[in-house]
Amino acid sequence: MELVDVIIIGGGPAGLNAAVVLGRCRRSVLLFDTESYRNKSSHGMHNYLTRDHVDPVEFIKICHEELKKYGVQRITKRIVNARKNDEGYFVAVDSEGNNYYSKKLLVATGLMDNLPKIPGFEKYYGKSIFHCPYCDGWEVRDKRIGVYARNKNGWELALALKGWTDKVVLYTDGKQTVKPSQMEQLMANDITVVTMPIERVEGNEHLETIVFKNGTTAPVDAIFFVNGFTQQCNLAEAFGCEMTNKGVVKANKMQQTNIEGLYVAGDAARDMHFVVVAAAEGAKAGVSINKELQHQVTMANVEKVAETAVVGI
Repeated sequence: MELVDVIIIGGGPAGLNAAVVLGRCRRSVLLFDTESYRNKSSHGMHNYLTRDHVDPVEFIKICHEELKKYGVQRITKRIVNARKNDEGYFVAVDSEGNNYYSKKLLVATGLMDNLPKIPGFEKYYGKSIFHCPYCDGWEVRDKRIGVYARNKNGWELALALKGWTDKVVLYTDGKQTVKPSQMEQLMANDITVVTMPIERVEGNEHLETIVFKNGTTAPVDAIFFVNGFTQQCNLAEAFGCEMTNKGVVKANKMQQTNIEGLYVAGDAARDMHFVVVAAAEGAKAGVSINKELQHQVTMANVEKVAETAVVGI
């Protein structure tokens, strides 16, 4: 059995930054990466100093080159199961049935956005359709912005987008979900609510039109949607990790879960879904894991010295 210090599941910013920190600490690290990234459709990253508007694919390439310097082994396989064995080590199993063993485990698999099942949404996702105004609001400032919220309440997002444009419309796609008090705030801020069911969205290179099921249309330059998200994998939950009511994994300030030796970082653990935040959490997790490994070695050596002293008496 080959035992490494740390297995990291997830090759996004959180997992990659943790791998760099641990690699620089001379830890043996296996990083599993399915190359399925939440922002793969994005036209550019934002809110990250020195990396403003960089293509996410280019960003990942830069990260991979940096990993090579520190001996981190990156494996492009999916981990489908993980557990602790009788010795207290983590056992990760890939889709081909291969087992990998580690002292610590970091889950950094992130989230996937639940894209509304409306024709055209997938085509324009990352180009004219977004979920985060802080990430993409600047690029569509002063334009006609729609907020799509059928299964979730979108009134707060609609109000927030008024910071980027005066032309905001909330579309509920056939649902009557806006409460009277919320409607009052929307109307006071010149935000129209359209409840007609939506047939599709269309345009050329960028989004141009919302087509309703009754045949009428509405012009639009961009859409921000509220439709929730799901964990890319349920490994942390399967271990019995505590979850929040928003479906993310609970962790302390150093990214450790309630399961000893199991850490989580990135979008899977927080509500602030920025690349820079995910990377920072990965760094924190890396430091926390390294300190715990150091502590275990220190205490093991103390026990050895104590046992030797007893034998010598």
